Amino acid sequence: MKQFAIGITIMLCVYAAVHFYVYQRLCLALAPSVGAKRMIAIAIVLLALAFVGGMILERSYSSNVSELVYKIGVSWLPFLLYGLLAIVAIDIVRLLNYFFHFLPSISVQTTRIMAFVVFACIFVIVALGHRNAINTRIVQLPLRIHKSVSGEKNVRIALVTDIHFGAIINQAWEEKLVTLLQAQKPDVILFCGDMVDGDIAPVLRHNIGSHLQTLTPPLGLYAVFGNHEYIGGIEHVREYFKKINLPVLTDTVLTLANGMQIVGRNDRSSRMQRPLDSVMLNIDHTKPIVVLNHQPYDLNEAVAQGVDLHLSGHTHHGQLFPFNFITQALFELSWGYLQKGDSHLYVSSGFGTWGPNVRVGNHPEIVLFDIEFDN
Repeated sequence: MKQFAIGITIMLCVYAAVHFYVYQRLCLALAPSVGAKRMIAIAIVLLALAFVGGMILERSYSSNVSELVYKIGVSWLPFLLYGLLAIVAIDIVRLLNYFFHFLPSISVQTTRIMAFVVFACIFVIVALGHRNAINTRIVQLPLRIHKSVSGEKNVRIALVTDIHFGAIINQAWEEKLVTLLQAQKPDVILFCGDMVDGDIAPVLRHNIGSHLQTLTPPLGLYAVFGNHEYIGGIEHVREYFKKINLPVLTDTVLTLANGMQIVGRNDRSSRMQRPLDSVMLNIDHTKPIVVLNHQPYDLNEAVAQGVDLHLSGHTHHGQLFPFNFITQALFELSWGYLQKGDSHLYVSSGFGTWGPNVRVGNHPEIVLFDIEFDN
C-alpha cells in the first residue's frame, strides 16, 4: 500500500509539473495580458483537475455528472501530449540556437502566429486520431493448423480485445461491435480481456453488454479477464459477466464441440496466474490448442507447450504515438502476427480505447482467423 501511495504521488507531481511547464511556455509564446494570463491558468487547472477528479468521482460517486467531468478530462489528454511534444521540440531548437545562433530574431507577433500554427497542427492530429479510433478495421488472417477437428475443417475465430466499456466506450460502441461481428459470421468469438474500462458503475448504469447476448456463434463465445477487470473490482465484474451470460475462463481449459481446446488464462495482474504448463497438464496435444492470455508476456512459454494459436491484447500498440516505442520495448510482439515453430501468435491493438477516444500510429480492429484444419 505504501509503494502504491508513493507511485500515485510521483505520477501526480509529474502530471502537475507538465501542466505548469505547458502554461509557462504558452505565456512565453502568446505574451498575454495579465487578465488573459489568469484565464489561461484557470483553464489549464480546470482541465488538469477534470481528469483526476473525473476518475475519483467515477469510482466514488458515479453519475452522469462524474461521467461528463471524466470525458472532459480525458479529451484534454491528447492535446496535452502533443502540445508537450511540440513545446519540447521548440525548446530544443531554442537551446541549440542559444549556442549556435542560427535563427534570426523573431517578433512577438511572429511568435504568436507560429503558436497558433502549432495549435492548428495539434488540433488536426487529434481530430484525425479520433476519426481513426472510431473506424474499426476487420483484419482477416488465414492459417493452416496441422491437426484435426470434428465436422467442418474450416473454422472462423473472431478475436476481440480491449473494448473498455465505460464512460467513453458506451452502448453505441457495443451495438456497433455486435453488428460487425454478426456480419462476419464467426464460428466462435473470443474476448481477450479488458472488456470493462475500470469502474463498473457506468457499464451497469447504461446496461452496456446486453446486446452481446444476441450473438450466437455455433461454437459459442468466451472471455478472459484483463488487468482492467481487476482495476474495477473483480467481484463486481464477475457478477457483470454472469449477468450478460458470458463465460469467463480463468486458468481453465474448455473443449468445444468440434474438439478445439480453449485455454483461458487468468490475468497476471491478479497475482494468481498459474504457469501455462500447469493449466495445460491434462490437455490433448493431438487436438488444436488456442490460448487466451490478455498480456503478451512469455510467448516462448506458449511455443514450448505446443500451443497452436496464442491470442493477446493489452498493448493498444501504445494507442498514441510515440508510446508505441514503449510497448515495443516491453513486449516481444506489440501488435500483429508472429509465427514461432508451429505456433501462431497474435497481439491485437484492440477494439476500443483507454481514456481519450483517439488513436495515432495504429488502428482499432476485430481479427478474424480463418483456420483450415487437416481433417
